[in-house]
Amino acid sequence: MNSPSQHIVEIRDLSISFGDNHVLKSFSMKVGEGENIVVLGKSGSGKSVLIKCIIRLLQADSGSIRVMGEEVCNMDTRELDKLRASIGFLFQSNALYDSMTVRENLEFPLRRHRRNLSQIEREALVMEALDDVALPHTINYMPEELSGGMKKRIALARALMLKPRIILYDEPTTGLDPITAREISALIVRIQQRYGTSSIIISHDMNCVRATANRVVLLIDGKSYCEGSTVELAKSKDEQVRGFFEQTI
Repeated sequence: MNSPSQHIVEIRDLSISFGDNHVLKSFSMKVGEGENIVVLGKSGSGKSVLIKCIIRLLQADSGSIRVMGEEVCNMDTRELDKLRASIGFLFQSNALYDSMTVRENLEFPLRRHRRNLSQIEREALVMEALDDVALPHTINYMPEELSGGMKKRIALARALMLKPRIILYDEPTTGLDPITAREISALIVRIQQRYGTSSIIISHDMNCVRATANRVVLLIDGKSYCEGSTVELAKSKDEQVRGFFEQTI
């Protein structure tokens, strides 16, 4: 296990292209234990591509991705499945199964990765995750019965089911009203504090960035353009940096 001073995620010189579109160009970034890193960039800048590379939903063209000391780019299928079980992923679309109840959605990762659990143990883990997101009463709801904010919370509860050491958030507040977006941002921070998770948060919502980030990495032209706290970057004299922090969202 990594000590707190080590990096739980380390990305070096990561590059990926789609035809002539060079999305990431020698991108590098490190994430410490228990740290919330926000990757900030314009829409279409490659933020979501980055986190999909981390769990190898996309295969990078070159570079290194080390997660918990292991090289992701060289993993075989068995190793990759084991890695993914230790990483929670909150999809921008939530990716709930429409034909399953909330209970069944949350049980799904347990049935795949924790097959030795009894039904009583599964039930306890489901209720714990629902309590974490303050929605225990929705256990028998179908996704269509949930509001947008509730769906986001249930998707986060599912991401927590396997007690991940790392959580990847893909635009967690997109499409939500300002009040619900603030609630989701606060929930991200509570999860970090309660479980000591390390997180990479993809966002261009500056309210979410300010609420959740221990450190911000600015992605411009496929590269890690600069990094720092929101306070440090907001004081930058660089026009490209200052432009993000002058937004009034």
